[in-house]
Amino acid sequence: MSALIITGTGTGVGKTVFSAGLTAALGATYWKPVQSGLEDATDTDIVRDLSGAEVLPEAYRLNMPASPHLSAEDMGVEIDLAQLALPRVDGPLVVEGAGGVMVPLNRQVFYLDLFAQWQAPVVLVARTALGTINHTALSLMALRNAGCEVVGVAFVGNPEPEVEQTVAQMCKTRHLGRLPYLSDLTRENLADAFQTIDLDAIRRAL
Repeated sequence: MSALIITGTGTGVGKTVFSAGLTAALGATYWKPVQSGLEDATDTDIVRDLSGAEVLPEAYRLNMPASPHLSAEDMGVEIDLAQLALPRVDGPLVVEGAGGVMVPLNRQVFYLDLFAQWQAPVVLVARTALGTINHTALSLMALRNAGCEVVGVAFVGNPEPEVEQTVAQMCKTRHLGRLPYLSDLTRENLADAFQTIDLDAIRRAL
């Protein structure tokens, strides 16, 4: 079993859509360990719809749309890392974190600590918008300092070649491609757009 972690530079950068495209492209299984917020379609629902792939149930389903530790406290529970061991599946497993690298799971542990424990390669998803250089550099620094293997950075948004090149050069990371915003987000359109992503580099990391 080969697992691949998808994390982002923050909330709303497009990592769920990226995860859906990657899960479909790799013929993988998808797992979101902790889901905060259940009023709308969950990330697992979105990935299932956009990829047609097998998805695993979340270890924690939390009602309040907030940081996982706050959502868990709102329900009177504490997230236990022992419940977040990587599940065994046939073939690749795409695992999506919540928000960014430093999102707390409980009052002692960040998602970053869990990534380091899993020892699986990481793809960082980043916006192309203003501010992304700082957010991406800090996220990469945190991941590397924790001993995580970083496959590279995948961008989401309108093309910003100078910004993207700056991140790749100054952060000494692989540019895995850019996923554009899709006004008509369908399984077919996402698969077409995903042809710009460096899947060979990702497959080599598995």
